Amino acid sequence: MSHDSTAAPDAAARKLSGRRRKEIVAVLLFSGGPIFESSIPLSVFGIDRQDAGVPRYRLLVCAGEEGPLRTTGGLELTAPHGLEAISRAGTVVVPAWRSITSPPPEEALDALRQAHEEGARIVGLCTGAFVLAAAGLLDGRPATTHWMYAPTLAKRYPSVHVDPRELFVDDGDVLTSAGTAAGIDLCLHIVRTDHGNEAAGALARRLVVQPRRSGGQERYLDRSLPEEIGADPLAEVVAWALEHLHEQFDVETLAARAYMSRRTFDRRFRSLTGSAPLQWLITQRVLQAQRLLETSDYSVDEVAGRCGFRSPVALRGHFRRQLGSSPAAYRAAYRARRPQGDKPSDADSTPPPPPVTEAPLPMQTRRTAAAHTMGPAAASLAADPAHSGHHTGHPGHPGREMYAASRAGVPGQRSAP
Repeated sequence: MSHDSTAAPDAAARKLSGRRRKEIVAVLLFSGGPIFESSIPLSVFGIDRQDAGVPRYRLLVCAGEEGPLRTTGGLELTAPHGLEAISRAGTVVVPAWRSITSPPPEEALDALRQAHEEGARIVGLCTGAFVLAAAGLLDGRPATTHWMYAPTLAKRYPSVHVDPRELFVDDGDVLTSAGTAAGIDLCLHIVRTDHGNEAAGALARRLVVQPRRSGGQERYLDRSLPEEIGADPLAEVVAWALEHLHEQFDVETLAARAYMSRRTFDRRFRSLTGSAPLQWLITQRVLQAQRLLETSDYSVDEVAGRCGFRSPVALRGHFRRQLGSSPAAYRAAYRARRPQGDKPSDADSTPPPPPVTEAPLPMQTRRTAAAHTMGPAAASLAADPAHSGHHTGHPGHPGREMYAASRAGVPGQRSAP
């Protein structure tokens, strides 16, 4: 599933400055960026496929900092252009950023702000969204990134309306995508926007991918353990947890179901998923709350109970920290974006029974819960916002704050919900 902003036509009407050309695409690379994400815009916009009916773009590969640029496997890249070449591009793509914990170079952020002010379309693939956010280009806008990093993006930049379920978000003159392969989806969308369905379809055939993928990141969000772990007890515990999100239980309960000590369970879970079990559990509850807010008329209090939060206050705190919005504001914004004829009917306003999940684990990783002799959970999720901490991230750069304050009238910008 993708999200196209209703403000896109206004943004598309923005005029490029005289030196910029619509057909020129600049790809901004940094040292430490993963090679797969970096190669996506190079392949889509840098190869001549006019014989297949795909109009040609002019590609400029630009270094966002001094080289050589190191990438996956120790490879070194030398970009033929520097930041000055961005001044000729009608589209600027940031395919990835090396670390969500480190700030991008200020010179690159200034170049992105200047490009946007001069009418260029700015695109962030995967963790490239962090670079756009650092430049102030996502303030007040909907955006997405890899689902693993969406909570961090929302915490660090609370004015960005992060939706971790979308494959990509088109907000007119600023676009973002989810992780890895979703970058292909967004690049195909750009070709479709520029040249129509036929050109995008021809390109998709050359790339041997679907022209449009249905669904979003939800199917990946819920599958937090690799399939190859097979009959590992943790796969069984994850399946049980996803089917019982409507119940109150904590990580101690999950550890007991895995027949492990809490310390061993935390270590095993993190080694397999890259995430702490408590954070994973809270994320799943927030995702379930999103689904209920979208598909039902339950009150926020009722949603909190059906998602295993011990109080509406706990739901509101975690919801805001992960998505940058209150549950009520999220529901209002979601319904405002939906076409009038796309409202849920009375028949589908009531969600299915809580044990059903949208993205169950493969059957081979799910042993029946009857094999367990553990009793029902006795403790609730420790979901009090006052105890979960708050990550302030890096202090904002003055350039970003000044830029954000000066661009209130930019077409395509959304008001915060």
